[in-house]
Amino acid sequence: MRRAARETVSGLPREFWWLWTSTLVNRLGGFVATFMALYLTVNQGYSASYAGLVASLHGLGGVVSSLGGGVMADRLGRRPTLLIAQSATAASVALLGFMRDPVAIAAVAFLVGMASNASRPAVQAMMADIVRPEDRVRAFSLNYWAINLGFAVSSMGAGLIAEVSYLAGFLIEAAMTAVCAVVVFVKLPESRPVRGTEQGKSPKDEVRLGTVLRDGRFMAVVGLSFLVAVVFQQGAVGLPVAMGSAGYSPADYGTAIAVNGVLIVALQIPVTRFIEHRDPRRLLVISSLVAGYGFGLTAFAGSVGVFALTVCVWTLAEIVNAPTQTGLVVRLSPVHGRGRYQGMYTLSWSVAALVAPLMSGLVIDRFGAEWLWGMCAVVGTAAALGYGLLMRRLPAERTLPASPAPNGSEPEVRTA
Repeated sequence: MRRAARETVSGLPREFWWLWTSTLVNRLGGFVATFMALYLTVNQGYSASYAGLVASLHGLGGVVSSLGGGVMADRLGRRPTLLIAQSATAASVALLGFMRDPVAIAAVAFLVGMASNASRPAVQAMMADIVRPEDRVRAFSLNYWAINLGFAVSSMGAGLIAEVSYLAGFLIEAAMTAVCAVVVFVKLPESRPVRGTEQGKSPKDEVRLGTVLRDGRFMAVVGLSFLVAVVFQQGAVGLPVAMGSAGYSPADYGTAIAVNGVLIVALQIPVTRFIEHRDPRRLLVISSLVAGYGFGLTAFAGSVGVFALTVCVWTLAEIVNAPTQTGLVVRLSPVHGRGRYQGMYTLSWSVAALVAPLMSGLVIDRFGAEWLWGMCAVVGTAAALGYGLLMRRLPAERTLPASPAPNGSEPEVRTA
């Protein structure tokens, strides 16, 4: 086990671990998303409809900033984007804790969604910059593990903090996000590749959002990512509604969904060791199928134990899919456009977070939960077929050295 642990963390640059630490601290302080609905309905006395509106506006802010954060990461650099996004998140979260007017709460929630989501393309682009191609799946997996570990701890802490003071939760999250900004400022150098004029690049060669949109293969992958994201979102939106309609209590849902976090924390690293150097096409096809049919099996669940078993199935797909898909995005991205490409990829998940609640509620109300789970199986199958077709003859990965070249000149590009 010691050897396995060493092999898991060895070979990754020091800058990656500072970025990983920043991610973990950020997620450990993620209290507001956990208790926001309770804060608005129980503490402030607003309706459930208003709480849903605020959640939607928060998500809409994330949709807007997905592309904006990617453009900033390419134009301003990864480090300035992280500093701006994390500083703005800290300020807006603290401000949200003092808002009482419903319009002000909704507006600031939108700003929080924008600020918090703007850092994601920069984080992923920076990881791609500083980590070798053969280590990227492992790096993205470790980062995903940190996200889920932090979320699991913060979810437990959110309840305890909310019993004492909701305002304390806002202020603690703001303070921990500010700590992340300090870590970025002190420990992380800029990793954005610098394009040298000596290479004879013309303005037509610059990567713009239009370039990303015209990249047919990549946009197809973004579409497939959206399909997979809609399926995975059902664990948070479709599953609780379906279990509630079937007469199960919130505690029953909590018991079933807790399996998701426990398995990710326990299995993400060992599973990554198993899949790290395997064919990404096969992994994405299999994980899409397992995700779709894992949710499809929910139609046959008749007890909390069986619901938990279905969660086990699609969680294994999530463990495989998340780092593999992020690595694929890097592989299809030009070196000097990683921020914009990661921003478009992040957009697929942000839009899915908006679409999934509407879709699941409509399907359950009109046709019943069994139809929703059947649709998940169909969508997972469609995504698997899409990945199988689109990932033929993948281009070779390109990377830059972790350390910047002297005098700001263009570092040598290596092809893996």
